[in-house]
Amino acid sequence: MKNFAIIGAGRFGRAVAVTLYDLGCEVLVLDRDEEIIQSIADSVTHAVAVRTLDEATLKSLGIRNFDAVVVAIGDELEASVLVTLLLKEMGVKNVISKANGELHAKLLGKIGVDRVVLPEYDMGVRVANQLVNTNIIDHIDLSPEYSIAEISAPARWIGKSLIELDLRSGHNINVIAIKNRAEVNVNPSPDYVLRLGDELAVVGGTAAINALTKEKTR
Repeated sequence: MKNFAIIGAGRFGRAVAVTLYDLGCEVLVLDRDEEIIQSIADSVTHAVAVRTLDEATLKSLGIRNFDAVVVAIGDELEASVLVTLLLKEMGVKNVISKANGELHAKLLGKIGVDRVVLPEYDMGVRVANQLVNTNIIDHIDLSPEYSIAEISAPARWIGKSLIELDLRSGHNINVIAIKNRAEVNVNPSPDYVLRLGDELAVVGGTAAINALTKEKTR
């Protein structure tokens, strides 16, 4: 079972913590506000109110033993940067920090954070992709060249099997799951025949995925 520590239980931190716990992970939440800690205590494995986030406190909580630590105090730039730096110096395996703007993100990058999250920016990109690319239900950038997306099956794909479509060679994408209403098919067989209403989770080249927006779904 994977274990995670979330530092900061605002809207972002709380959403990450509760979702990870619901997915079966062990989750420790730290926050300075005792009322916030009390409100989230029943939704995670452990919730601890801490006055100071210094090395001694973090060591006492065994912070180095977690698979990843999420620093979700993006609204307090100085505290965010200092805690992130401290975690890196302590040798935490994977540190993910929320940033509240480009300058904040650059500072976090300078101190070697493993991943910077800009929630508003990331959500803006996803909404823009959904507005412009009508076949794309959801979209996550893995890099400038590659993405994961949930797309509606184009009309010309209906009634054809995955092996017939040969999406890897023809479109530079791989299908990792197919959903139709409540039914989810993870790692579908090459013989799977696409049906009306199928939604495909695909991974591949961003340009190739975006090109699918020109396809009709009806």
